[in-house]
Amino acid sequence: MKTACWTALGAVAVLVACTSAGPGAHAPRLGAARPGPLLSCTDLAAKAARPDTVYTSAVEVPAGTVAVGNTRLAAPAHCLVQGRMNERVSTVDGNSYAIGFEMRLPLAWNGRFFYQANGGLDGAVVPAVGGIGGGGPVGSALQMGFAVISSDAGHAGSLGPRFGIDPQARLDYGYNAVAQLTPMAKYLIAQAYGRGPDRSYIGGCSNGGRHAMVAAARSPGQYDGILAGNPGFNLPKAAVAQLYGAQQYAKAASASTPAGQPDLQSAFTPAEMQLVARRVLARCDALDGLADGIVSDVKACQARFRLDADVPTCTGARDSSCLAPAQKSALANVFAGARNSSGRTIYSSFPFDAGIAGSNWREWKFASPPTRDAGAVALIFSTPPLADRPGGLPFALGFDMDRDAPLIEATSGIYRDSAMAFMAPPDAANLSALRDRGARMVVYHGTSDPVFSSDDTAAWYERLQAANRGDASSFARYFPVPGMNHCSGGPATDQFDMLSALVGWVEQGQAPQSVIAAARGPGANAVNAELPADWSARRTRPLCPYPRVAAYTGGDPESAASFACR
Repeated sequence: MKTACWTALGAVAVLVACTSAGPGAHAPRLGAARPGPLLSCTDLAAKAARPDTVYTSAVEVPAGTVAVGNTRLAAPAHCLVQGRMNERVSTVDGNSYAIGFEMRLPLAWNGRFFYQANGGLDGAVVPAVGGIGGGGPVGSALQMGFAVISSDAGHAGSLGPRFGIDPQARLDYGYNAVAQLTPMAKYLIAQAYGRGPDRSYIGGCSNGGRHAMVAAARSPGQYDGILAGNPGFNLPKAAVAQLYGAQQYAKAASASTPAGQPDLQSAFTPAEMQLVARRVLARCDALDGLADGIVSDVKACQARFRLDADVPTCTGARDSSCLAPAQKSALANVFAGARNSSGRTIYSSFPFDAGIAGSNWREWKFASPPTRDAGAVALIFSTPPLADRPGGLPFALGFDMDRDAPLIEATSGIYRDSAMAFMAPPDAANLSALRDRGARMVVYHGTSDPVFSSDDTAAWYERLQAANRGDASSFARYFPVPGMNHCSGGPATDQFDMLSALVGWVEQGQAPQSVIAAARGPGANAVNAELPADWSARRTRPLCPYPRVAAYTGGDPESAASFACR
């Protein structure tokens, strides 16, 4: 029997299940973390000496703020330790490598450890503050009292994707940096506080979400809580799908670059993507009981929306009121998922959703393939590396889905692990070891993510359900975020705190039945410029665990209290 109750966790309200039943319910309850004071800082380099680690600094930092990109986040007084592990010179490419890191240890510690898994190609030690999910910071793990570590995953960003020439750097990026740093970080914590962490968490978005999912599968004994946002757990396949998309958009391009290549940006104007988004809303917005600019039931929408019938086809010149046949063909192919010439699926389908008109969506679909994805596929994910081919857009357009795509599953010579072997969880649906020790997992994904499909995440969760006799929700829950693009942005309530919900589940047994998300309207921190003008700046919505969706029950249409997960 399950009953529901509301509880306050951190800065958010979370609806939780007070009791649960099923296979995961028999796992041990992990107790709450105990706070403690920092005992050492400036002498940590000596106290925590290890033969594989060089500490370059250990300094006390007063309470204030920490700059993360263009944002400054409040931070308590803490000890900042910086260093590197496993220094070496590659015998393959001659470059110097090490796993660079920084760790922030608050003076007033909450007894917890947080591994901040970073995004993209890594290569930079992003300030260790610990994101809690979504767009627009409402807090951080460091601010909550966690000891937080961040790393570059074993290579310098100045190398770009060329680090993929070195076999060990590939493995460090895929999983080994996390595996190496985690026990070192716990040892450092023990030296700093006189004891190790009571509870350990890992979290991140995008590639960081992938890192978290890989850790859940490879190292289930190291972490008590897994927080994976917009996870690219099939990242090599998704990168190939980006090249497939470039090839489709090139067929619809109406202009050329100065080099004579198709200009992918010209395949669809922003107004044309707005047209498609409006048509999606016209067909699907009210499925949840309220026309509010949000498609809550994305799955039902895919059965209802038809690109060929619901969007007008141009009979003359493109004028933003219709799509040309070539545009419809390109969009249909991309959303159906990348395939080779025989129709074999390479990567997941994508759902049609209102967020496809967002600038984040546009950047990933049209600008990223010749810049980020071409280099990553050529040098990191193909085995052997395709280092002798022209890069950029020529590589993207010349990539053969029959001959080249299988290279992400290949091994060769010194490259003993394929990209899918070192980048993806070894068995993503087998998390029984994580479940049986009482650990918990929260996954969230924007349904308008342009690069890592939320369809892929939903399919993973359904496999997880099957592997757990329909009771995966006893230890793992997936929260789709309607309208959200890649990790944030889009017409969405994308500001939320998943970390507090996860901690409450791990340490108090309070399984989240929903998490409240807010719109970042005028007056909010880190305003979302793409919110529709008719949305209230104070709009909130419940994020519901898959497969439930938020349904309007009456009352204030701008308040989460007017919705229920059904």
